[in-house]
Amino acid sequence: MASMVGTPWLRIRVLPELGCPIFRQSSLSHRLSISHLRRSFSISARADSARSKSNDERVRVRFAPSPTGNLHVGGARTALFNYLFARSKGGKFILRIEDTDLERSTKESEEALLRDLTWLGLGWDEGPGIGGDYGPYRQSERNALYKQYAEKLLESGYVYRCFCSNEELERMKEIAKLKGLPPVYTGKWVDASDEEVQKELEKGTPFTYRFRVPKEGSLKINDLIRGEVSWSLDTLGDFVIMRSNGQPVYNFCVTVDDATMAISHVIRAEEHLPNTLRQALIYKALGFPMPYFAHVSLILAPDRSKLSKRHGATSVGQFREMGYLPQAMVNYLALLGWGDGTENEFFILEQLVEKFTIERVNKSGAIFDSTKLRWMNGQHLRSLPSDVLNKLIGDCWKSTGILIESEGQFVEEAIALLKDGIELISDSEKALSNLLSYPLYATLASAEAKSILEDGLSEVAARLLAAYENGEFSNALEEGHIGWQKWVKGFGKSLKRKGKSLFMPLRVLLTGKLHGPEMGLSVVLLHRAGISGVVNPQAGFVTLDERFKMLKSVDWESFKADQPTMEPATSAAQ
Repeated sequence: MASMVGTPWLRIRVLPELGCPIFRQSSLSHRLSISHLRRSFSISARADSARSKSNDERVRVRFAPSPTGNLHVGGARTALFNYLFARSKGGKFILRIEDTDLERSTKESEEALLRDLTWLGLGWDEGPGIGGDYGPYRQSERNALYKQYAEKLLESGYVYRCFCSNEELERMKEIAKLKGLPPVYTGKWVDASDEEVQKELEKGTPFTYRFRVPKEGSLKINDLIRGEVSWSLDTLGDFVIMRSNGQPVYNFCVTVDDATMAISHVIRAEEHLPNTLRQALIYKALGFPMPYFAHVSLILAPDRSKLSKRHGATSVGQFREMGYLPQAMVNYLALLGWGDGTENEFFILEQLVEKFTIERVNKSGAIFDSTKLRWMNGQHLRSLPSDVLNKLIGDCWKSTGILIESEGQFVEEAIALLKDGIELISDSEKALSNLLSYPLYATLASAEAKSILEDGLSEVAARLLAAYENGEFSNALEEGHIGWQKWVKGFGKSLKRKGKSLFMPLRVLLTGKLHGPEMGLSVVLLHRAGISGVVNPQAGFVTLDERFKMLKSVDWESFKADQPTMEPATSAAQ
């Protein structure tokens, strides 16, 4: 058995056997210089566990999306893992656009991809808009390179011209299916003479370029995530690398691109794992060193099926439009299949770069949990500097028409009060609207309010109205939260109530609700909203003065008699 070593991580073993050489030159006068290769051989690619610092410095990874639609969260995670790996190793992150599908690729999709990656903060070192020493970075601009390497393979005998029609190929598939065999190519052109080939060329018969695959042997790789993976070559068959229209096939383009761009590590989705067999054969035939491979698991829906549009939002652009923060998306995507080994789940991009290792990427499928993503967005939202958070939410309140102004004391205090219940910026609209509303009648009519009604709610209401009418309540609120605390303490003593028996009735009477944010701060804020004019008159705000007018008109006996008035709070205020 002969042995040949290419790169430090690629070893190829050739097992000789009796038989004809598998490679044939198109020229009768020139025979192969590699005729010692036979139809049976084994390729073994392994990733060395220990790499020198100099190798780490040469790390070059790529994200290579097709501009045929929006950036899926699965693609975004692949881009993120490539980015984190490159940055953690001091290497380069390359963006390459795979736009050889001319019918489906669009400029709009490419622009959206670039916009989404930029929004996520995943800046590339080489690629569209930046350039680099290994360009061009769009496959559609690299056709001359593909043709050059295809001709090289033709001249060396690794590929041959195939003149089979579509009808002939379909018949081969049908015969293989009837025999229970893999749909491998069995046409005559694999062993055609130069005269037969020349005759078809003179007739102008369309042809493809097919790669000669050994009849026996295997490919084995040590995937950095999945461990050892192997394939048998007898299931493959000779495959096309150039179509009859001159367009290269995906696996050929990718191999040439990765090799000529000096990509050291190919980190991609596991659905590309089967492509590794074809690509490894092309690497070998062209004499290129094999990169390391790492195949990341798929992102799954809660039902463990592949995440798709039927499960809701799946693209980065959709989540951006829904109000998600880029740092939250990055944090969540990183945790879909990776962890630092601790219980910590909150990371910013710089921390992810510091902690990321490919060895900690899990090979099991990761479940996409939209509830967890919302929660994580809330964590990042509340960690923003107060001025940034205030501007985001203040602008939202003004743009949605709740407030007239987007900044000021009311905005700052309202955000401080409500932010713990806000996970998306869009949640802030509902949170403030809820604070400003006064659904008193609906609350009094609810089953949950029955115990409060029976605990003397009408008596508390009468004493509260008296405090409002004599100015005591309003004067206390003028002093802010400290004034409220002093007043409510004295009010409780006068009623001989404290704790829940004091605050539950006051919450219902002042806010019209049974639950909500801290009551004292809420009431002070409602007072400030009523005197500042910051709230849009059309926002449905019920002021404290209007609330007390409503309290005066409540027929408490009707509720005691279990005949609640179902009048909405807003119409009662009007």
